[in-house]
Amino acid sequence: QLQLVESGGGLVQSGGSLRLSCAASGFALDYYGVGWFRQAPGKEREGVSCVRSSDSNTYYEDSAKGRFTISRDNAKNTVYLQMNSLKPEDTAVYYCAVGLLAPVQAMCAQGLVDYWGKGTLVTVSS
Repeated sequence: QLQLVESGGGLVQSGGSLRLSCAASGFALDYYGVGWFRQAPGKEREGVSCVRSSDSNTYYEDSAKGRFTISRDNAKNTVYLQMNSLKPEDTAVYYCAVGLLAPVQAMCAQGLVDYWGKGTLVTVSS
């Protein structure tokens, strides 16, 4: 059974950092595109960052550039999102996702995702 389980969310002050983790089971992440999406209250879900091992392409949404870093540990079948300099507008539920075929930009920008995790809440206080 394919499963993605996120962890690492929580409450942090503005300017702080968090590292989100997504552990996969039932399949090997290194064959597919993986990414992080988020959905803030009252807003649509948006792609934050996506990466594919096969071609090392990485996508970051504009507000994440320079602050967030996506990485993956294929041996642990886990993908991470290191978030620094957090802002109140980063408050959202963050979802891990897997895209089987889509290029990373399309996966993130168009939400071309085949599997979703259940999400982890990140709250940034001002």
